[in-house]
Amino acid sequence: MINFEYYKVFYYVAKYSSITRAAEELFISQPAVSQIIKQLENSLEGNLFYRTSKGVHLTAEGKVLFTYISQGFEYMALGERKFKEFINFETGEIRIGASDMTLKYYLLPYLEEFHKLYPKVKVKVTNVPTPQTVEYLYAGKIDFGIVSQPVNDHKGIDVIPVTAIADIFVANNRFVELKDRTISLEELDKYPIICLENGTSTRKYVDEFLKNNEIVLNPEFELATSDLIVQFAERGLGIGCVVKNFAEELIENGQLFQLNLNKSIPKRNICIITQDKLPISPSGKKLLELLMP
Repeated sequence: MINFEYYKVFYYVAKYSSITRAAEELFISQPAVSQIIKQLENSLEGNLFYRTSKGVHLTAEGKVLFTYISQGFEYMALGERKFKEFINFETGEIRIGASDMTLKYYLLPYLEEFHKLYPKVKVKVTNVPTPQTVEYLYAGKIDFGIVSQPVNDHKGIDVIPVTAIADIFVANNRFVELKDRTISLEELDKYPIICLENGTSTRKYVDEFLKNNEIVLNPEFELATSDLIVQFAERGLGIGCVVKNFAEELIENGQLFQLNLNKSIPKRNICIITQDKLPISPSGKKLLELLMP
C-alpha cells in the first residue's frame, strides 16, 4: 500500500495545478512536494503530471487517479464538517427510553426547553415501560432512559433519582362512603380495583407494598395506561390505582377524590438510567445536564 501522505500531496497538486500552491497548503517546501510526486509516479510506474509554463497538469492516467482520490478527500472533509456540526449541536440525534408517566410528567418540559436551545438536534423517544427501557439501554438501542422505581440492580447501569412520585387510590362519588375517612388496606379488597397491567414498574411496586402488608388484590380491570385508569375511575367503574400526577386535575375539580389509607404507599422516584460502557453524544450530555437536579 502506497503511503497515504503521497496521495495527499498528489490531491493538492492536482487540485491547484500548482506545486507552489500545494506546498503552501501543506506547509512543506516545493522541493519536498516535487520529490513526493516523483516517488508516487515511480511507485505507480506511470506519469501523473506534465509541466507547462502555466503550471502542472494531469495526464490522462493522472485524471483517472484523481477522480477516485478526490472523492476520498472530499468525503473526509465532509466527515470532518459533520463531526464539527455534531459537537457544536448543529446536528445529531439523541435516543431516549421513557414510559408514559415519566415522559408526560418529567421529561416533556425539558425536551421543550432543549429543542428551543438546539433545534437542529433530533430527539427520538421510545415509549415503553421501565423494564423494557432497561433492556433497551443494555442493548444499546437508547442513549439513556427515564424510568420509575423500582429498578432492578443491573451491572453497569447507573440509576440517578431526580424527582419523587406518589402512588394513590382514587374514586368518584359512586364510592362516596369512602370519602373523608381512613380506610384500611383490607377494605380495598371489597371493591372493584382498576390498575395497570403486569410488567410495569408501577404495578410491581404497588403489588410488593400490598404483599408486605399481607394483601393481594384481584383487579376488576387491568389497563395499559394510567390515563385509562383515570377515565375508568371517573366513570365510576372502580377504584383506580395511579401515580398522583395523572389524577391531580380531576381531584382538584372534585370529579375524583383520593382515598385516605391507614398505611400510605411510600413515595418512590423517577430516575435517569445510563450505561457505563455506552458513550453519550455531546448533545445527549447537554440534555442530561438539563435533566439533572
